[in-house]
Amino acid sequence: MSRSEIKKTINEIRKHSRQFARELDVIKGVYLGTGYTLTQCHVMFELSSRGSMGLMQLAEVLLLDKSNTSRTVKQLVQKGVLKSRTSPTDSRQKSFSLTAKGKKALAQVIDLADVQVESAIDLLSSEEQATVIEGLKLYSNALRTSRIQSEFPIRKIKKADNPQIARVIRSVMTEFGAVGEGYSINDAEVDTMFGSYRGQGTCYYVVVKDEKVVGGAGIGPLQGGDGDVCELRKMFFMPEARGCGLGSKLLRLLLDEARRRGYRKCYLETLDRMEAAKLLYERFGFKPLKRAMGNTGHCSCDCWYLLDL
Repeated sequence: MSRSEIKKTINEIRKHSRQFARELDVIKGVYLGTGYTLTQCHVMFELSSRGSMGLMQLAEVLLLDKSNTSRTVKQLVQKGVLKSRTSPTDSRQKSFSLTAKGKKALAQVIDLADVQVESAIDLLSSEEQATVIEGLKLYSNALRTSRIQSEFPIRKIKKADNPQIARVIRSVMTEFGAVGEGYSINDAEVDTMFGSYRGQGTCYYVVVKDEKVVGGAGIGPLQGGDGDVCELRKMFFMPEARGCGLGSKLLRLLLDEARRRGYRKCYLETLDRMEAAKLLYERFGFKPLKRAMGNTGHCSCDCWYLLDL
């Protein structure tokens, strides 16, 4: 997709999002004339679902900062819809739950919201309703994934990252039993990744969380291979960086780098037991090979893939 096409898509989504927010009565101070803000309604709904919650837990679930959460909860306590309970073991900790008045207020909010949605979906066929649900699910999940990924910046490796990325490589390879002769854990470059990926045709990126390196991957020319073939090298993530699409994001970045550097094919070696990694590669179009290419020295790897760039 070209940049102009991406911009057009962004504008369309934002246009419909604005109208969506207006139609749902989100941008007004009071939600559906209930006397409560949408944030207050969300607090009541979560407490109804979970029974009772502390301020920090509420803030985390609602994606709010603690001060805004505290202010909203205080307003609801003053309205008589919430009550607080002090922890018997820590007087500084309080949990909040709905009062009888709060349960009644929430039931009225839900009734009004249900009427609003029902009146809209009555205009749609069953197939169209299913499309709406699937579209909302896809977009909300994409927004969530994007938010989580924003907590993990990806940047080019620095010299100071050497000890941390070495720890990541050794930790993950040990986790998957990739130790001993014929594995890349023994490569000399593991301790000098910055210097090893400064040459022509090479690059290495790290994934960072709170200034701590939690993953990385790079490309370089395939040793013993043709000049237009690069190798995807040392792509590893610590557990806290898995499951949120960072693998796809980093792989897409590296494949673009490979194309810019004139490579026409990308080769990689992995292990059959690394199921998540294999699924990622196959989703990007990598095709399995029957034997290894080049001369990487990693004779213990038992899966090989190649992608036409």
